[in-house]
Amino acid sequence: MADDVKVRPSIQGQDRVGYDLSLGYRLKLMFAAFWNSKVRSKIVLLALILVAVILATAYGQVILNRWNAPFYDSLQRRDVTEFFHQLEVFALIAGSLLLLNVGQAWLNQMTALYMREGLTRDLVDQWLKRKRALRLASTGLIGVNPDQRLHEDARNLAESTTGLTLGLLQSTILLVSFIGVLWELSSGFVFHFRTYAFAIPGYMVWAAIFYAASASILSQIVGRKLVRLNADRFSKEAELRFSLMHANENMPAITVARGEENERERINGDITSVLAILKRLTMATTNLTWVSAGYGWLVIVIPIIVAAPAYFSGSLTFGELMMSVGAFNQVNTALRWYVANFGPIAEWRATLMRVTDFRHALQGMDEPLNPKNAIAYEDNADTLTLRNVTIAAKLGEEIDECGGFAVRETDVTIRAGEKVMINGDHNVNRKLLFQALAGLWPCGHGKIGLPPAKDILFFPQVAYVPGGTLREALSFPEPATTYNKEDVETALEKAGLGHLVTRLDTRARWDKVLDSDEQKAIGFARLLLVRPRWIIFDEVLEGLELEWQSTLIEVLTMLSGSTMIYIGRSDAYLEAFNPRTLHLHPLAAKIEQPTVPKTGTGTAHAPAPAL
Repeated sequence: MADDVKVRPSIQGQDRVGYDLSLGYRLKLMFAAFWNSKVRSKIVLLALILVAVILATAYGQVILNRWNAPFYDSLQRRDVTEFFHQLEVFALIAGSLLLLNVGQAWLNQMTALYMREGLTRDLVDQWLKRKRALRLASTGLIGVNPDQRLHEDARNLAESTTGLTLGLLQSTILLVSFIGVLWELSSGFVFHFRTYAFAIPGYMVWAAIFYAASASILSQIVGRKLVRLNADRFSKEAELRFSLMHANENMPAITVARGEENERERINGDITSVLAILKRLTMATTNLTWVSAGYGWLVIVIPIIVAAPAYFSGSLTFGELMMSVGAFNQVNTALRWYVANFGPIAEWRATLMRVTDFRHALQGMDEPLNPKNAIAYEDNADTLTLRNVTIAAKLGEEIDECGGFAVRETDVTIRAGEKVMINGDHNVNRKLLFQALAGLWPCGHGKIGLPPAKDILFFPQVAYVPGGTLREALSFPEPATTYNKEDVETALEKAGLGHLVTRLDTRARWDKVLDSDEQKAIGFARLLLVRPRWIIFDEVLEGLELEWQSTLIEVLTMLSGSTMIYIGRSDAYLEAFNPRTLHLHPLAAKIEQPTVPKTGTGTAHAPAPAL
């Protein structure tokens, strides 16, 4: 059980989370996720087809640009026959481009869909690897609102990555295609100044590059704040969404406590935070619009102004002028892709930051805890042993620095079939012992020996009832078909839930339909189906109605052959089984001698995270 001494990312790993990760590292992390995805081959195939379609579209646009010269020349000559002929040519070119555009739109959407599938499944797989999600929740802000990163951020990243990548590819191909056309057209530009005539090689190309470069530089200067502003926005939006969900799920308790006003102020505070960052984002976007929209309007006349000297000197026909303007616009559009997409790129980088931080932190959950502060685990054949076990009350710290507790009986062996109760002082967090036995809280000292994992069932204080049918909830985590109908119905009857037999295949939010006592009864019915050899309880009988206590104790008597370890204080369990009793006692935290106060040097330890 060496893997059970892993609890959180190392300090080195934590330092890399946030703005410190380089763009190259983030792209490498996401490429690894994509390359390991099951949809990799589908995405690669679609990408190859898309490249072919984009190349064909670029070729069609080059042909369309060449069509400008004979079409506008026919207008200049007032040649009606040639005019209608060129319209027929246009219909053929435009129809082909339309088919390519429709095909490209479909391929874009399908690529984004498979990108999202691959990314979301990868993140969920990383999140739900053994013990990672639970450990992540105790590491700070990175563990808050994982649903936002798994759902909304993953969707945004998949769609924006697809759109921006294909846009960049298309712009690059258009640039390569039309720079040659524009360079060739520029060779005919002859300028006259008094008695001199001269030509500038690639004149229109250099003009387009200068125009687009100036726009790019200004956009970078004006919009550089957008990346972090978008990252902050996504974070604040996630906090607001969590507050709304939390209030909705706990509305009965809030209403009973007459706490609507308090909750309203709390949610309004989160709304205020979102609006504040949106106002800053609005100003930054508005400033960027001055650049992008300004250059967008100027491009209507800039290519004509640039080509006008050659046209007025007689070096160009009207058709060649319009052909040069079209080629200039294509080159400029391709070069200005970065300008036009600076806002979306900023959002993409912000989303990439949130997703890669999350994935990086998840992978860091497998780094081992310092052995000095960790309980050692070993495998036993059919006994559970506790050797000098002490539990730290804080993550990864020494017992005498943070307090904690110990098992008073320093050398304990629990054999198969025994009934045991472990209790202690009220100021002892017994839940941590339950988590330590489950391998979820290996912080402390000593050695724990456990029987095979397949023989143990851990029964937490708060029951988990998954969504879906009641049959699926009873079989969790096994498939619903694991147990036959008669056994399931009998288990429900014996657990006091006979009135639910007719609703076994009804889909519902059973955690909302059933009260807390009935939800615990679902867990006891599951015990009758699984019949584990070892059961470890975490205060499951405390707080139950007397009628429910009697019913569930009867369920336990039907499992008298199983080893039962009850962590907590239950008179009903004590009376029913007369168990062997073990004790937990607190260890006082190290108290430093008073010294001369120093301002600004105090350190407050946070309470142990609720795993």
